[in-house]
Amino acid sequence: MIRVVWAFVVRADAIDRFEQAYGANGSWARLFEQYAGYRGTMLCRDVANPRRYTTIDLWESVEQRTAMLAASRLVYDALDRACASLTEAEDEIGVFEALSGPPDLEGKP
Repeated sequence: MIRVVWAFVVRADAIDRFEQAYGANGSWARLFEQYAGYRGTMLCRDVANPRRYTTIDLWESVEQRTAMLAASRLVYDALDRACASLTEAEDEIGVFEALSGPPDLEGKP
């Protein structure tokens, strides 16, 4: 199981729209759920800076995420352009593999 972590600084006037688009049932999750290996998205807000967020997308493997990116490139890019106006900054932190942690965070039953 891998986690793809993104960091965002959201425009003050776009917080509600950002949370809708990037949340567990938002536009990005609806795109990803069409592909094998996607296991959900967690949206997190910084308690010290309520305009700073992270998303954590869970995938079974790097290969499945890579396949989704290739297969959905046009739709992915269009959604990315549509959401660009919601943020002041966006950065893919990286792709991480869990080595330890509580079972529910490792994607196990």
